[in-house]
Amino acid sequence: MPTSRLILAALAAGLSFSAGAQAGDALTLHYDKPAAVWTEALPVGNGRLGAMVFGRPGEELLQLNEATLWSGGPVGKNINPGAYAALGKVREALAREDYAQAYALSRQMQGLYTQSFLPLGDLKLQQDFKGGDVTGYRRALDIRDGIQTTSFTVNGVRYQREVFASSPDQVIVVRLQADQPRRISLDLGAASPLRSTSTVEQGVLRLGGKAPAQVDPNYVRDNLEPVVQDDPAGCRGMRFALLVKPVVRDGTVTQQDGRISIRDASEVTLLLSAATSFNGFDKCPDSAGKDEGALARAHLERASRRDAAALRAAHVADFRALFDRMSLVINPGAEDRSALPLERRLQEYTDGGADPALEALYVQFGRYLLISSSRTRGAPANLQGIWNASVRPPWSSNYTTNINVQMNYWPVESANLAELFTPLDDLIRNLAVTGKETAASYYRAPGWALHHNSDIWAASNPVGNLGKGDPKWANWAMGSPWLARHLWEHYQFTDDRRYLESAYPIMKDAARFLLAWLQPDAQGRLVTAPSTSPENDFYYGEGRKGNVTVASTMDLGIAHDLFENVAAASEVLGVDAAFRRQLKDARARLLPFQVGARGQLQEWHKDFEEVEPHHRHVSHLYALHPARVISPLSTPELAAAARRTLELRGDDGTGWSLAWKVNFWARLYDGNHAYTLFRKLLRLTKPGDKHGGAYANLFDAHPPFQIDGNFAGTAGVIEMLLQSQNGELHLLPALPDSWRDGRVSGMVGRGNHVVDIDWEAGRLKSARITARVGGRTAIRSPVPVVVEGTGIRSRPDRIGHTLSFTAVKGRTYVLRPR
Repeated sequence: MPTSRLILAALAAGLSFSAGAQAGDALTLHYDKPAAVWTEALPVGNGRLGAMVFGRPGEELLQLNEATLWSGGPVGKNINPGAYAALGKVREALAREDYAQAYALSRQMQGLYTQSFLPLGDLKLQQDFKGGDVTGYRRALDIRDGIQTTSFTVNGVRYQREVFASSPDQVIVVRLQADQPRRISLDLGAASPLRSTSTVEQGVLRLGGKAPAQVDPNYVRDNLEPVVQDDPAGCRGMRFALLVKPVVRDGTVTQQDGRISIRDASEVTLLLSAATSFNGFDKCPDSAGKDEGALARAHLERASRRDAAALRAAHVADFRALFDRMSLVINPGAEDRSALPLERRLQEYTDGGADPALEALYVQFGRYLLISSSRTRGAPANLQGIWNASVRPPWSSNYTTNINVQMNYWPVESANLAELFTPLDDLIRNLAVTGKETAASYYRAPGWALHHNSDIWAASNPVGNLGKGDPKWANWAMGSPWLARHLWEHYQFTDDRRYLESAYPIMKDAARFLLAWLQPDAQGRLVTAPSTSPENDFYYGEGRKGNVTVASTMDLGIAHDLFENVAAASEVLGVDAAFRRQLKDARARLLPFQVGARGQLQEWHKDFEEVEPHHRHVSHLYALHPARVISPLSTPELAAAARRTLELRGDDGTGWSLAWKVNFWARLYDGNHAYTLFRKLLRLTKPGDKHGGAYANLFDAHPPFQIDGNFAGTAGVIEMLLQSQNGELHLLPALPDSWRDGRVSGMVGRGNHVVDIDWEAGRLKSARITARVGGRTAIRSPVPVVVEGTGIRSRPDRIGHTLSFTAVKGRTYVLRPR
């Protein structure tokens, strides 16, 4: 048998049904009761298809999603013809510091709201156990294998269900087994909260329907019809199809009234296939849509050629190939609490208990979610990844571009999952198309513009329904410069010059827009006008509130960062020397960062008092993270001001805000403070709680659920262990005292270096640097080190110890303390 087939056979055999198996709990979320609410259910996904599995013995529920199923259709052009005239008036009001008038006029520059990510439907599995008691219950999610399992005993029979979403086969597989023959009987039915019909054709359950033409965000209350079903033009509102095919060993199968009944089977495998008519961001999903039924059937037919064991083995091999690239162990000598149900572990951790394995599990869970939700071209992970049960989900479950969609991708490079960046890369390229029209029609500016919300249609205009949104979020105009940094980051981590050649024009056009957006103030310094600091207000005058002003510190940080990155990219490619000089000149003319009376980095161009001093956004520290404009290494005074800003902002917040603060404190090399915030990120949050943290299924609690906190939390821990934003690999820059011992492998630093680190008693024990590409490699370490076999030794520096050498592609270098 060929090696590949031996591996697949071993996986299939070693992971097949066995009563009560609990191996691998270090990478398992497990519970002793079914999910009572959605935030207790367990997620599986293949990047396109997602399911939330509740684990109910008698009536199992799988809540299903398809990544491209959104309301609406392509965005229009010239949505607000009066926007440009209003822009001039806003700038005139700001010149005379009439913030109230600037605020009112900014509403005249708004467009339409984005569309909403929608649920596909529910699959229900009803099993009649004749009143027997359920014992030995366990449900679990193995995040290394991407498999959810529910097992229990009824009337002396041990039952097990496995659910996984296969990327190789593009189906969700539900496998039901029992340890006695012919003991599986169930009824299958499917329904959707969207307009749909359910039928059974030739033994296949089919759910087909159509998405609404328009869905207002959940926070919009001013429309009598927030969900509009039909588009008279026949463009908006995509179609969808769900197919469920049972493969039954022994037993009988009947169908009636849109349901399938299976009786006395020994084993049942359900293959779930789904598709939509989505045909690209710029095509009508109805009149020019794809054939969703044909797509779903094709996936189903291909998957049907494999048996359940082969489907499982292919899925596990594919999933592990991504997941196993990185491992993390913290305090390996600590008490192992992984046998406890996860909700109990979270509660005891929230009460102050130590559980380093839970902390490592949380980090890896973020990687699991990214693998499971970011593998679909043109549809990156949204505010809820790919898991959503509501027709009007929180904030439309869209792409919120004033931080949240960016947060989703903070760990994609450093956590060794670079290819999962492709869906966001697709969206950015789509936005560069729609954003060009927005820049031209709204502002008569070159390049491309993006505001604070987008969707699968690449909406780029300011939202607000033509004047009904609050400008402090609706009119924020710095989305294209922020997303352009992700293009540069992908190059920095991969060193893929061909990629940079394709991305550079998009980066350049973001810079062209920003150059046009910047205005000279009375002293000739460049400022953004209008400007906001998402999503805070300030006091001015006699206790008046404002939020539209000029030159927020966030805008200045974004401008510094973009101009530096685009100039560096042009230098790498050897192009645009004149444009590079223009960027450097503009960067030198930017209004300098300001330090306020309290020693803080000011949030605005003046030392205004914040309306919400503890606001969840800390937008003015963009220059510290994700950018590198402020650093304890290069700008210690500004880093001290950033520290003071965080102290004043406080150590609480929504889930994603806590996660961002983990990253901030890591960038300030304060591991203990970063750890304080990280612990809060894992405090148990239940339905109705108002604080941020983690739900019982480890989903991030804003509240409500937002997945960005999961991803930013994973990225934050990596920032504590490895940083590379300053042209060097900084080992253990923010190791907290609580993590005395540990090891991590497979992190990636800029320059395309794979980094493994071992530490003991709070000190670096060894590090291994594998150069995926050759070239200069600089290291900063907390203790003096030597590169084995080279004689290269580090020297003391102001912070830690440094060395550099020329690495050979493919070679691994071992560093040890000396």
